[in-house]
Formats: sequence, structure tokens, C-alpha cells
Amino acid sequence: MKAAALHAYIKKFKGRKILVVGDLILDQYIWGPVSRISPEAPVPVVNISSETLQLGGAANVSNNIRSLGGRVDLCGVIGADEAGRQFLGVLQGRGLAADGILTDRERPTTRKTRIMAHNQQLVRFDMEKCHPISGVLEARLSRYVAACIRSASAVIISDYAKGVITPRVMADVIALADRHKIPVIVDPKVSHMGYYKGATVVTPNHLEAIQAAGLEGEDDSVLLEAGRQLYQRLGCRAVLITRGERGMTLFEESGQVTHIPTVARQVFDVTGAGDTVVATLALAMGAGAPIRQAAKLANYAAGIVVGMIGTGTVIPAQLEEALARG
Repeated sequence: MKAAALHAYIKKFKGRKILVVGDLILDQYIWGPVSRISPEAPVPVVNISSETLQLGGAANVSNNIRSLGGRVDLCGVIGADEAGRQFLGVLQGRGLAADGILTDRERPTTRKTRIMAHNQQLVRFDMEKCHPISGVLEARLSRYVAACIRSASAVIISDYAKGVITPRVMADVIALADRHKIPVIVDPKVSHMGYYKGATVVTPNHLEAIQAAGLEGEDDSVLLEAGRQLYQRLGCRAVLITRGERGMTLFEESGQVTHIPTVARQVFDVTGAGDTVVATLALAMGAGAPIRQAAKLANYAAGIVVGMIGTGTVIPAQLEEALARG
């Protein structure tokens, strides 16, 4: 398909609404220089100069959608804690609504803290509890999905295995999406792969795909077998395997396999790249793009975001420019 047709789909992103369901994460970055090693242990001492808070997980997917011109209904769970309040503050600052954000007093808000020195990550520590949400929260979440899905062009499941995506939630979302004839795009976790039967597209990375298929090795033949197995097992329309610097490989019906080479000029940080992929894929499919063309647009968007430090987002002008460069 010519670039002009891909440009036309980007124009249709504006105002397109995507329903995002998944795990909400607060990404905390603590920045500072290192000038000495601690006398207490052989570790660098970071002299903290600043802190930044960013949206992670399903919230970063939503931020990507909004950055690309779409509208979002976001549904997930936070804790009743300071990190949860900080999360809501960042969400509001990005212009995203909190109507679908539920509070669970039995768990902390998932927070990933990264210590950064000279643009390099020294260490990361996480605050989280990953047990499944309660039946009460599952029911409330499903009611919110049912209320919002009527006006959505696509649904994204952003599964970071922090407890929000359960078999019941997944089954409810797929049933509702089938009823309203809209696609379901899943950013999966290996341990939950069986949950996604009937989804439209599942987007594992190459290691997740191989592990989920129970295979070993990383060469092309192993990846092709993994993709075919997942496609058959999940009964979806497509499996899109992201492969980092090697691009993407798309598995479709009738055994058709398409390799999409990377367009990334430089890679600084892959954090959040999967979020950008599913956001772009959902907007493109919601705008009527066939899966192969939607995957090509997602590949361009991923190529942009990996050139940024941290969980970055892409705007339509950047995507248009990347397409023009080819």
C-alpha cells in the first residue's frame, strides 16, 4: 500500500475513541550525577537533582492514544495511597479522565522507580502486589466497559500481570467487543496467554512468543513456529510479534506471514515501546486500516519512540515525517 494511504489513516486518528483496560503504573524517575563510589559498599552515589513522574502500563497506552489525536476511556485499578494520588495528578495533567479508575484499598498503586545517572539507568525498584482483583472490582470494571464500549472504535487490553486482567474480565471484554463488532488488541503476558482466546490481535515480543509456545532458541525458524502455534491456539485474526531492532512479524489467516523491517534510526530506550505499538495499532484498525497496514503504522511509531529516553509518546506530525522518510 502506498504511503498516501497510510497518511490517510493517520488523518482519521483524530477524535477516534479507544477503550483501554489494564494495569495502571506510575513510572518514577530519579535523576542525578554520580561523582564517587560509596564507602559503605561498591555502589555509585547518586546526588539527586530532580524527579519526574510519568504514566506507565495501560495509562501510557492511553497517553499515546491521546498524543496521536485519539480519545480514551481508561479503566484500571490504583491503591488508596500517595502514589495513587500522584498517579491521578499526572493523569489529569495529561488531559486524561479518571472516570474508569477504581481504587483497591488492599493493594498499593503499582510504582516503578528508576534511578538515572548520566542518562543511564542504574537500578529499578518496584512497589506492587500482583494478586487478582476481587470479584467486586471485576464486576465494577465490567460494568464500566459495557457502558463505554458502545462509542469505542477498538479495545486495548494492556496486561502487565499486576492483577487487573483476570479470566472473567477478559471474557467479558471479548464478549462485549464481539457484540459491538469492534477489534480487541492485546499486549499480553505469557502467564495469561490462555485468557486471550477470541481476541482480534495479540502482540507479544519475540521472547514472549517463543516462551508461550514452549519452544527454545531465538532463530527465525523457532520464531515462525511460535507465531504459527499462537495463531492456531488463540483463534485470533492475527498475531503480531515485535522483534526490537529486527522489526515485526505478522501472522495472519491462511498461514500468511509478513516481516516488517524496523525503521528506527537509533535506539536509546525500549521502555513503553509496546504501549506505543498497541496504541497506534488500535487507532489504525479503529480508523478502518487492514491489519497489515495498521502494523506498518505501528512499526513506524515504535521506531520513533525507542529513540527517546523513558516512556515517550508520538504525535501525528512525527509519524507523518517518519512515513515521508520511508
